[in-house]
Amino acid sequence: MMKRKFILGFAIVLLSLPLVTLADEGMWLPMLLQKREADMKQKGMKISAKDIYDVNNSSLKDAVMLFGSGCTGEFVSNEGLLLTNHHCGYSFIVRHSTIERDYLTNGFWAMSKEEELPCPGLTITQLVYMEDVTQKVLEGINNTTTEKEREKTIEKNIKEISKKATENTNYEAVIKPFYYGNQYFLYVNEVFTDVRLVGAPPSNIGKFGGDTDNWMWPRHTGDFSIFRVYADKNNKPAKYSKDNVPFKPKKSLNISLKGVEEGDFTFVFGYPGTTKQFLTSYAVDRVANFEDPARIKLRDARLKIYNAAMNESSAQRLRYAAGVAGIANGWKKWIGEVKGIKRLNATQKKREFEKEFNIWANVTEQRKEEYGGLIDNFKSLYNEGADLEMAYLYLGEALLASDLMKNGRSVLSIIQKAKQDTLSKDEVQKEADVVLENLLKYFSKDYEKHKMVDRSIFVELMNIYYNDFAKNNYPWMQEKINSNYDNDAKKYFGSVYDKSFLSNPKQAEKYLKRFKMSKVLSDPAMEILSAIWGSVVDEDMNKLVEIDSKIDSLYRLYVKGIMEMQSSKEFYPDANLTLRVAYGNVKPYNPRDGVNYQAYTTLKGIMEKENPEIYDYVVVKKLKELYVKKDYGRYANSKGEMPVAFIASNHTTGGNSGSPVMDANGNLVGINFDRNWEGTMSDIIYDPDQCRNISIDIRYCLFIIDKFAGAKNIIDELNIVE
Repeated sequence: MMKRKFILGFAIVLLSLPLVTLADEGMWLPMLLQKREADMKQKGMKISAKDIYDVNNSSLKDAVMLFGSGCTGEFVSNEGLLLTNHHCGYSFIVRHSTIERDYLTNGFWAMSKEEELPCPGLTITQLVYMEDVTQKVLEGINNTTTEKEREKTIEKNIKEISKKATENTNYEAVIKPFYYGNQYFLYVNEVFTDVRLVGAPPSNIGKFGGDTDNWMWPRHTGDFSIFRVYADKNNKPAKYSKDNVPFKPKKSLNISLKGVEEGDFTFVFGYPGTTKQFLTSYAVDRVANFEDPARIKLRDARLKIYNAAMNESSAQRLRYAAGVAGIANGWKKWIGEVKGIKRLNATQKKREFEKEFNIWANVTEQRKEEYGGLIDNFKSLYNEGADLEMAYLYLGEALLASDLMKNGRSVLSIIQKAKQDTLSKDEVQKEADVVLENLLKYFSKDYEKHKMVDRSIFVELMNIYYNDFAKNNYPWMQEKINSNYDNDAKKYFGSVYDKSFLSNPKQAEKYLKRFKMSKVLSDPAMEILSAIWGSVVDEDMNKLVEIDSKIDSLYRLYVKGIMEMQSSKEFYPDANLTLRVAYGNVKPYNPRDGVNYQAYTTLKGIMEKENPEIYDYVVVKKLKELYVKKDYGRYANSKGEMPVAFIASNHTTGGNSGSPVMDANGNLVGINFDRNWEGTMSDIIYDPDQCRNISIDIRYCLFIIDKFAGAKNIIDELNIVE
């Protein structure tokens, strides 16, 4: 008995030992960076934490902004000039492109401020300050508060705190939870809406390697674009106006021509989107074995159809470019994520940790009462929600994959409002007129050419949806296919597409000019959409929301327990599109047996990849001429090479696209644009040996602006440090 007690006690001691954060892992809050300063300096940093974030004085945080709703950008001049990724500015470059003025293919360079192009809808969000408001947000909440009461109280408190923080200012406020609601931070921001396109390289530079190279290393992509923020004469945010002037930021970054060498300290300052380091084994199993594989399969089918269409003509390529880039990005990331999770045996590692947590949770009666049944409750809830999650996944990735069904969703929205009696008969018709107007605009854009592509998307994706999911869940659909279409689902869905008013402008007018609910619902596409939507969204969604709410409340308790169990460990909060600092060093890596990747690439690699037969690997003529002449100006490295990209061990994720990569002195040396494929599982589990962030070397960016584009006006604005 004594021996058993000793073993148990020894196990508890082991569990209470500090679990040191793995090398280079972490996305740290800039406000709390002083806690990391010693470690950062040990790795090579020469500036202070206050140089990075300071509320009272100008600091590097004043040069970094949220670009749009999911990227990062950085100011590089005192006239509001900013850099971000080409893929972050992609949709705005496409929007300004026509067959006659194809900025996507040929690039765009404003040689004066008058030539810069407005980008309606693009916002720049800059942090003014952040503050820990946990006590204020959780005021009025105690151990007896129910989840519903908690949500209401938190919502009320957040509104009051946000209102007080922005009173008599032009600021906007957002309060975000951390550690699943164990902590809350207030972010007070300034949002600019007059943003203009200044420069973008041709897509054969800015997207060199295309989807083939996406997420891969070695990389040779010139992934950058240039924009400018405008403000009113008082340097405050203002709607677009010709009277607006370039914004003067409190801080703009110095740009270093020194570059980086293997082992050099670097840090990334940006807005990472989502990480999930605390997921349980049940959640990781769902991701790796069910959800990601389904998404991959469905997007793979879409991409094959779109890519074939894009290869037909320049017009088709322009039409689908931005949408396909988004589809492909997730598709390839999920493939790498599944491989990484399985290679690291992440599910099993999570299970082992959960066993240790259970041992710790059951040592005392107090812990047992608070944490004792957590792991079993997770298992039960994840099992309960599994089918509902897949139904929702297939709805988004398959049912709504085609334009036909996306347009049908707009019509269904009118029907839902009419059923709920929230609209009068006249109001219903007015909304139908708006939908019809949008549909007719849609039909007018070379629709017949697009119709064949969209029909293929609908038929192929609905066929997969039917065989993987709908056949076993919607007997009415199976009966119809078996009885009337010789058990051929593709034949059925082809017929649905052809007969639907959503694929025919004349029929659309007939159905929507005099809107009758029964008539609209008799349409074969609307019949499918309304039935599945009613089942998945109207009936099952409430169940799923309830399950997810219970899971979130368990995670709040679970994370609290983990932090209590490992009280000596310094935890970084999961990414949630708030400003963070990640730091590490320039490092090569070894992805598999016999393969060693060095830490940087050069222009030579672009020439080695050149293939005129493959669009992604076409090399722009002028770039080749500069390479042949070795005309690199002052942007070559010490070996006389033209650097293109480099990798480092900074922990990044989506949202970090466009983030500044800075050296030990806080100078800009690169622009982050990707992760390596072997490291895409880092949102869930981090591997210091394999996880690398990929950045364009700032010298390649300057080389393209200067030597390739001849945009000396842009170069002259920059503060370049030799």
